[in-house]
Amino acid sequence: MHPITPFLWFNTEAEEATKLYVSLFKNSKLGAVARYQEGAPGPAGSVMTVSFELCGKEYTALNGGPVDGIHFTPAISFFVSCETVDELNALWEKLSEGGSVLMEKQKYPWSEQYGWLNDKFGVSWQLNLTNTEQKINPAFLFVGDKYGKAEEAINFYTSLFPNSKIGAMSKNGAGHPTEKEGTIQYASFTLNGREFNAMEGNGGHKFAFTSATSFVVMC
Repeated sequence: MHPITPFLWFNTEAEEATKLYVSLFKNSKLGAVARYQEGAPGPAGSVMTVSFELCGKEYTALNGGPVDGIHFTPAISFFVSCETVDELNALWEKLSEGGSVLMEKQKYPWSEQYGWLNDKFGVSWQLNLTNTEQKINPAFLFVGDKYGKAEEAINFYTSLFPNSKIGAMSKNGAGHPTEKEGTIQYASFTLNGREFNAMEGNGGHKFAFTSATSFVVMC
C-alpha cells in the first residue's frame, strides 16, 4: 500500500498555492501537473491537479472550482514543527499575508512559541517551536457533533491501515473548566507510516470537516 496523501481542493489557485508552499518549506518540490481536456469541468488546458512535496511528504492540489460545502476550515490543519524561532517567524510572515490569525503567535503554557492561522487560500496552519527538524503533520480538530469522538476515530483509523500506531495521547481531566473529562487535548498517531495529530474543542466552533481536505489512499 502506498502512503496516504493529503488532497487539497482549491477553486482556481492550486498552482499559485503550491508554488508558495514549496518556496517556504524545506525538502520541498513541485511534481507533475495535469490539465483539463476538452469537455472537462474546467477550461481546456487549465491546471487540474498539481502534485508536490513538502518536507519530503507527498501532497496533491486540485482546481475543482467553487462547490457548495467544499471549503477549507480549521477542522483539518497542517501542524508544522519548527526547529528555530527564526524559521517559525519566517513561515508566519509569509503564510499570514492576506490570511487571518486564529491564535496569535506567542508563548503558551505548552509551547515557547506557537501560532495558528489561515493563509490567503483558506488553508489552516499551526506553527509550533519544537527545536526539532522541520516536519508537517495533518491535524484533525473534532468539534460540534464530532466532539468527543477523536479517540474512537484514532482507534478506527489505526485498525484499518498497516504500519499504524497510536503515539502520545493527552486527555482532559475532570477539573477542566470547558472541556469534558476524557476528551483529547492532543494526540499523535501514525497511519501507514505517515504521522497525524488530533485534538478536540468544545468552544462552540462554527466549522466542521469538509471534503476540501481529503486523503488519497492508493490500494
